Amino acid sequence: GPDRTHGNRRAIMRPVQSYLRGSAGPLADIYDVALLDLDGVVYIGPEAVRGAPQALAAARRAGMRLAFVTNNAARTPEAVAAHLTELGVDAQPPEVVTSAQAAARYLAEQLPAQARVLVVGTTGLEEALRERSLVPVGDALGQVDAVAQGYSPDLTWRLLAEGAVAINLGVPWVATNADPTVPSPRGRLPGNGALVAALRVATGAEPVVTGKPDPAMHRESLLRSEAQHPVVVGDRLDTDIEGANAVGCDSMLVLSGVTSPREALYATPRQRPTYLATDVGGLLQRHPEPDLNPDGVVTCGAWRAAAVEGQRGARLKLTLSPDGRRGSPDRLADLDALRALCGASWRLPGGDRTVEADGDDERSKLASERALGRLGLLG
Repeated sequence: GPDRTHGNRRAIMRPVQSYLRGSAGPLADIYDVALLDLDGVVYIGPEAVRGAPQALAAARRAGMRLAFVTNNAARTPEAVAAHLTELGVDAQPPEVVTSAQAAARYLAEQLPAQARVLVVGTTGLEEALRERSLVPVGDALGQVDAVAQGYSPDLTWRLLAEGAVAINLGVPWVATNADPTVPSPRGRLPGNGALVAALRVATGAEPVVTGKPDPAMHRESLLRSEAQHPVVVGDRLDTDIEGANAVGCDSMLVLSGVTSPREALYATPRQRPTYLATDVGGLLQRHPEPDLNPDGVVTCGAWRAAAVEGQRGARLKLTLSPDGRRGSPDRLADLDALRALCGASWRLPGGDRTVEADGDDERSKLASERALGRLGLLG
């Protein structure tokens, strides 16, 4: 459509949908299985995400089945299920899907039974290989048919060195995932991707990565959960959400892990979720759909967001204001504000975004400022 000019600012008019969708009812009533990431979604380190055990129990009561899908290859499904149970989340080992299992299935399809695989990782990866009739080994002194690398908090330089020796001999190299970081109560820590990078630099080789966002991980999840109409729930745009989009699966991004509201505004097309929620409690909620108005303004609930260019056209700005026709600013949901902002932001090309509060009056502008402050989007 045509541009609408307001003084020195020109509204961006691009016929592109917001990508966020709405739901007629709670997601637990619409989807048969929730494919749940763990780190940052169900727990962070040794502690459950606040409210997650109760929300997941309620989702089960609503008839939704759960599958616990993790790129972390360090622990066995039994260990993961035991940890979840300790945190108050009812979980059985068959409900756990790990990137180690996806890597083992991939290797089993490439190698003969009893092939020897050097494990640059720990117990979870070793058990997954044995499940597929492969033989895990701990050094490159004897015959090695492949290298499998997965996250281990106790990985040593010696084991990395053995991996480098085997990779330099030309054997296949499979990494369970390439997550650069893992969340922790102390912030982001080095993940498997950081350790994969060490071997990539040391050998010049490139691994096959089978964890999220690779479709191999989604395939493993579907095979083990027998899901017919699943929804992926994750906290990472580059693994959980991108992986879901790669296979055409709906997804829900939660803000309880590594992705911040500001990072959500910058999501590239292949990393945009279907739904947005504060945490897994979003499975129990109806999701409003952002509405793109003819004038280019995106409305969600009582909030409006518009994308405008600066005077020089170099910086892209977003404005947010409560929509007084739809409710009182005192009762507005911050998540609706973020949904509207994402709808406006995702219509823009790459570049910086400056988020600022706007309003029809001082009360509305103050409500906008407070919402942006709670979302960490001011400044």
